[in-house]
Amino acid sequence: MAIDRQGTGLVIVRICLGVLLIFSAYAKLRAGWFTDSSILKGQFELWLQNVAPGSISQAYLQRFAIPGAFVLARLVPAGEFICGLALLVGFWTPIFALLVFVMVLNYQIASGAIFEISFLANRAGLPVLGSALGLAVGGIRLPWSLGK
Repeated sequence: MAIDRQGTGLVIVRICLGVLLIFSAYAKLRAGWFTDSSILKGQFELWLQNVAPGSISQAYLQRFAIPGAFVLARLVPAGEFICGLALLVGFWTPIFALLVFVMVLNYQIASGAIFEISFLANRAGLPVLGSALGLAVGGIRLPWSLGK
């Protein structure tokens, strides 16, 4: 009996990413995001002070993130928990993995981290984005794929 190594690897990544998201949501709930959106708004304002003037991050923070902090403080932990649970149990994995990719990408753009060389060594950046994107397209055979 042959083992599907690609499938097994994707299951391991899916479960690990699901657990990470569930605990990330839990940490935000314990920090009080649901009851106090000023926590997230304060983080956005700190990031705004540190991003380059005229950058994509500055525009994103000023036009979307800071005005939407009240909603995002509730939406982010809920999204992390729902996506994490869906990945943990394997429910609609490509769809929820794509949602995770978009959520993490938003975070990386807002913080300005994605535009820094240190992003490549950031444990919350490239590994999470790569894992989510890999799960979103994991069942697709690409022309340069090795093996059967």
